[in-house]
Amino acid sequence: MATLILLRHARSVANGAGTLAGRAEGVGLHADGQVQAEALVERFAGVPIARIVSSPLQRCAETLAPLAAARELVPVTEPRLSEVDYGDWTGKAIKDLLAEPLWKVVQQHPSAAVFPSGEGLAGVSARAVAAVREHDARISAEHGAESIWVACSHGDVIKAILADALGSHLDSFQRILVDPASVSVIHYTEHRPYVWKVNDSGPLAGLVRAERPSEDATVGGSTGGDTTVEG
Repeated sequence: MATLILLRHARSVANGAGTLAGRAEGVGLHADGQVQAEALVERFAGVPIARIVSSPLQRCAETLAPLAAARELVPVTEPRLSEVDYGDWTGKAIKDLLAEPLWKVVQQHPSAAVFPSGEGLAGVSARAVAAVREHDARISAEHGAESIWVACSHGDVIKAILADALGSHLDSFQRILVDPASVSVIHYTEHRPYVWKVNDSGPLAGLVRAERPSEDATVGGSTGGDTTVEG
Protein backbone atom coordinates (compact mmCIF):
# COMPACT_ATOMS: atom_id res chain seq x y z
CA MET A 1 0.00 0.00 0.00
CA ALA A 2 1.02 3.63 -0.44
CA THR A 3 2.47 5.85 2.28
CA LEU A 4 0.39 8.70 3.68
CA ILE A 5 1.86 11.98 4.88
CA LEU A 6 -0.68 13.74 7.08
CA LEU A 7 -0.02 17.48 7.06
CA ARG A 8 -1.70 19.84 9.49
CA HIS A 9 -2.36 23.26 8.00
CA ALA A 10 0.14 25.97 8.91
CA ARG A 11 -0.51 28.48 11.70
CA SER A 12 -3.77 30.30 11.04
CA VAL A 13 -5.08 33.65 12.22
CA ALA A 14 -7.38 31.73 14.59
CA ASN A 15 -4.41 29.89 16.10
CA GLY A 16 -2.85 33.26 16.80
CA ALA A 17 -6.05 34.67 18.30
CA GLY A 18 -6.87 31.67 20.50
CA THR A 19 -10.28 31.09 18.95
CA LEU A 20 -12.00 27.90 17.82
CA ALA A 21 -12.20 28.49 14.08
CA GLY A 22 -14.07 25.35 13.15
CA ARG A 23 -15.60 25.70 9.69
CA ALA A 24 -15.98 29.48 9.81
CA GLU A 25 -15.22 31.18 6.51
CA GLY A 26 -12.35 33.59 5.98
CA VAL A 27 -9.86 31.89 8.30
CA GLY A 28 -6.57 32.09 6.43
CA LEU A 29 -2.95 31.77 7.43
CA HIS A 30 -1.17 33.96 9.92
CA ALA A 31 2.02 35.61 8.62
CA ASP A 32 4.00 32.94 10.47
CA GLY A 33 1.87 30.31 8.78
CA GLN A 34 2.65 31.70 5.37
CA VAL A 35 6.35 31.24 6.13
CA GLN A 36 5.64 27.65 7.23
CA ALA A 37 3.75 26.98 4.01
CA GLU A 38 6.60 28.28 1.86
CA ALA A 39 9.05 26.11 3.81
CA LEU A 40 7.12 22.96 2.83
CA VAL A 41 8.67 23.08 -0.65
CA GLU A 42 12.13 22.50 0.82
CA ARG A 43 10.93 20.11 3.51
CA PHE A 44 9.41 17.84 0.85
CA ALA A 45 12.47 18.03 -1.42
CA GLY A 46 13.37 14.57 -2.70
CA VAL A 47 9.98 13.09 -1.83
CA PRO A 48 7.89 12.03 -4.85
CA ILE A 49 4.22 12.94 -4.35
CA ALA A 50 1.62 10.98 -6.28
CA ARG A 51 -1.35 13.04 -5.12
CA ILE A 52 -2.35 15.83 -2.73
CA VAL A 53 -5.70 15.60 -0.96
CA SER A 54 -7.08 18.46 1.11
CA SER A 55 -9.76 19.62 3.47
CA PRO A 56 -11.91 22.18 1.67
CA LEU A 57 -11.13 24.96 4.16
CA GLN A 58 -9.13 28.05 3.22
CA ARG A 59 -6.25 27.54 5.64
CA CYS A 60 -5.49 24.13 4.14
CA ALA A 61 -5.63 25.47 0.58
CA GLU A 62 -3.23 28.27 1.49
CA THR A 63 -0.89 25.84 3.24
CA LEU A 64 -0.70 23.60 0.18
CA ALA A 65 -0.44 26.32 -2.45
CA PRO A 66 3.38 26.65 -2.59
CA LEU A 67 3.98 22.87 -2.54
CA ALA A 68 1.26 22.15 -5.09
CA ALA A 69 2.61 24.84 -7.42
CA ALA A 70 6.16 23.52 -7.12
CA ARG A 71 5.00 19.99 -7.98
CA GLU A 72 2.44 21.09 -10.58
CA LEU A 73 -0.27 19.17 -8.77
CA VAL A 74 -3.91 20.19 -8.25
CA PRO A 75 -5.09 19.17 -4.75
CA VAL A 76 -8.12 16.90 -4.60
CA THR A 77 -10.75 18.31 -2.22
CA GLU A 78 -12.04 15.82 0.33
CA PRO A 79 -14.91 17.11 2.53
CA ARG A 80 -14.42 14.24 5.00
CA LEU A 81 -11.07 15.77 5.96
CA SER A 82 -12.70 19.05 6.93
CA GLU A 83 -12.39 20.51 10.41
CA VAL A 84 -14.70 19.36 13.17
CA ASP A 85 -18.11 21.04 13.00
CA TYR A 86 -18.02 22.70 16.42
CA GLY A 87 -21.55 24.05 16.00
CA ASP A 88 -22.37 26.77 18.53
CA TRP A 89 -18.75 26.77 19.73
CA THR A 90 -17.48 27.98 16.36
CA GLY A 91 -15.64 31.29 16.60
CA LYS A 92 -15.59 31.40 20.39
CA ALA A 93 -12.47 32.14 22.41
CA ILE A 94 -11.03 28.95 23.87
CA LYS A 95 -10.57 30.66 27.26
CA ASP A 96 -14.34 31.19 27.38
CA LEU A 97 -15.03 27.50 26.77
CA LEU A 98 -12.89 26.14 29.59
CA ALA A 99 -15.73 26.41 32.12
CA GLU A 100 -18.22 24.57 29.91
CA PRO A 101 -19.09 21.07 31.23
CA LEU A 102 -18.58 19.70 27.73
CA TRP A 103 -14.95 20.87 27.77
CA LYS A 104 -14.07 18.19 30.35
CA VAL A 105 -15.82 15.57 28.24
CA VAL A 106 -13.79 16.62 25.19
CA GLN A 107 -10.60 16.31 27.21
CA GLN A 108 -11.32 13.13 29.18
CA HIS A 109 -13.94 11.16 27.22
CA PRO A 110 -13.87 12.57 23.67
CA SER A 111 -15.64 9.60 22.12
CA ALA A 112 -18.78 10.79 23.94
CA ALA A 113 -18.40 14.46 23.01
CA VAL A 114 -21.00 15.97 20.68
CA PHE A 115 -20.76 19.71 20.07
CA PRO A 116 -23.98 21.73 20.41
CA SER A 117 -25.58 22.02 16.96
CA GLY A 118 -22.41 20.38 15.61
CA GLU A 119 -21.00 16.89 15.27
CA GLY A 120 -19.53 14.30 17.59
CA LEU A 121 -15.85 13.38 17.70
CA ALA A 122 -16.69 9.71 17.15
CA GLY A 123 -18.31 10.69 13.86
CA VAL A 124 -15.28 12.80 12.95
CA SER A 125 -13.03 9.80 13.47
CA ALA A 126 -15.24 7.52 11.38
CA ARG A 127 -15.45 9.88 8.39
CA ALA A 128 -11.76 10.84 8.42
CA VAL A 129 -10.43 7.30 8.78
CA ALA A 130 -12.73 6.08 6.01
CA ALA A 131 -11.54 8.89 3.76
CA VAL A 132 -7.81 8.27 4.13
CA ARG A 133 -8.15 4.50 3.81
CA GLU A 134 -10.21 4.86 0.63
CA HIS A 135 -7.78 7.35 -0.92
CA ASP A 136 -4.82 5.20 0.11
CA ALA A 137 -6.27 2.13 -1.57
CA ARG A 138 -7.12 4.09 -4.72
CA ILE A 139 -3.69 5.72 -4.95
CA SER A 140 -1.97 2.39 -4.35
CA ALA A 141 -3.96 0.84 -7.19
CA GLU A 142 -3.26 3.73 -9.56
CA HIS A 143 0.34 4.60 -8.67
CA GLY A 144 1.73 1.48 -7.01
CA ALA A 145 2.61 0.38 -3.50
CA GLU A 146 5.74 2.56 -3.43
CA SER A 147 3.77 5.77 -3.97
CA ILE A 148 3.58 8.58 -1.41
CA TRP A 149 0.69 10.98 -1.03
CA VAL A 150 -0.18 13.98 1.13
CA ALA A 151 -3.40 14.76 2.99
CA CYS A 152 -3.79 18.21 4.54
CA SER A 153 -6.27 18.49 7.40
CA HIS A 154 -6.78 19.81 10.93
CA GLY A 155 -5.45 19.01 14.38
CA ASP A 156 -8.30 16.98 15.88
CA VAL A 157 -8.97 15.21 12.59
CA ILE A 158 -5.34 14.14 12.23
CA LYS A 159 -5.20 13.04 15.87
CA ALA A 160 -8.24 10.84 15.29
CA ILE A 161 -6.63 9.24 12.22
CA LEU A 162 -3.41 8.63 14.16
CA ALA A 163 -5.29 7.11 17.10
CA ASP A 164 -6.92 4.65 14.71
CA ALA A 165 -3.58 3.78 13.09
CA LEU A 166 -1.99 3.24 16.51
CA GLY A 167 -4.83 0.97 17.57
CA SER A 168 -5.74 3.39 20.37
CA HIS A 169 -9.22 4.21 21.59
CA LEU A 170 -10.45 7.64 20.59
CA ASP A 171 -10.49 8.54 24.29
CA SER A 172 -6.68 8.52 24.15
CA PHE A 173 -6.35 10.85 21.18
CA GLN A 174 -5.76 13.93 23.34
CA ARG A 175 -2.38 12.39 24.24
CA ILE A 176 -1.22 12.97 20.65
CA LEU A 177 0.30 16.33 19.71
CA VAL A 178 -0.12 17.70 16.19
CA ASP A 179 1.34 21.19 15.73
CA PRO A 180 0.59 23.54 12.83
CA ALA A 181 2.59 22.59 9.71
CA SER A 182 3.73 19.32 11.30
CA VAL A 183 3.61 16.01 9.47
CA SER A 184 2.70 12.54 10.63
CA VAL A 185 3.33 9.50 8.46
CA ILE A 186 1.34 6.27 8.18
CA HIS A 187 2.01 3.26 5.98
CA TYR A 188 -1.05 1.03 5.70
CA THR A 189 -0.68 -2.67 4.94
CA GLU A 190 -3.26 -5.40 4.48
CA HIS A 191 -3.22 -6.35 8.16
CA ARG A 192 -2.05 -3.29 10.11
CA PRO A 193 -0.91 0.31 9.74
CA TYR A 194 2.62 1.39 10.66
CA VAL A 195 3.12 4.87 12.12
CA TRP A 196 6.52 6.23 11.08
CA LYS A 197 6.34 9.82 12.27
CA VAL A 198 4.14 11.94 14.53
CA ASN A 199 4.21 15.75 14.83
CA ASP A 200 7.44 16.03 12.84
CA SER A 201 8.71 19.41 11.62
CA GLY A 202 11.89 18.34 9.84
CA PRO A 203 12.82 17.39 6.27
CA LEU A 204 11.14 14.33 4.79
CA ALA A 205 13.69 12.94 2.32
CA GLY A 206 14.12 9.90 4.58
CA LEU A 207 10.71 8.64 3.47
CA VAL A 208 12.28 7.41 0.25
CA ARG A 209 13.26 3.90 1.32
CA ALA A 210 14.75 0.88 -0.36
CA GLU A 211 11.85 -1.26 0.87
CA ARG A 212 8.53 -0.72 2.59
CA PRO A 213 7.84 -2.52 5.90
CA SER A 214 6.91 -6.17 5.71
CA GLU A 215 3.67 -7.42 7.22
CA ASP A 216 5.44 -8.66 10.36
CA ALA A 217 7.26 -6.47 12.85
CA THR A 218 10.69 -7.86 13.73
CA VAL A 219 12.05 -8.50 17.20
CA GLY A 220 13.77 -5.37 18.44
CA GLY A 221 11.04 -2.93 17.47
CA SER A 222 11.75 -2.40 13.76
CA THR A 223 9.32 -3.22 10.98
CA GLY A 224 10.98 -5.76 8.69
CA GLY A 225 12.79 -5.03 5.49
CA ASP A 226 15.68 -2.78 4.64
CA THR A 227 15.16 0.70 6.08
CA THR A 228 18.10 2.30 4.35
CA VAL A 229 17.48 5.96 3.70
CA GLU A 230 18.03 7.11 0.15
CA GLY A 231 18.51 10.61 -1.19
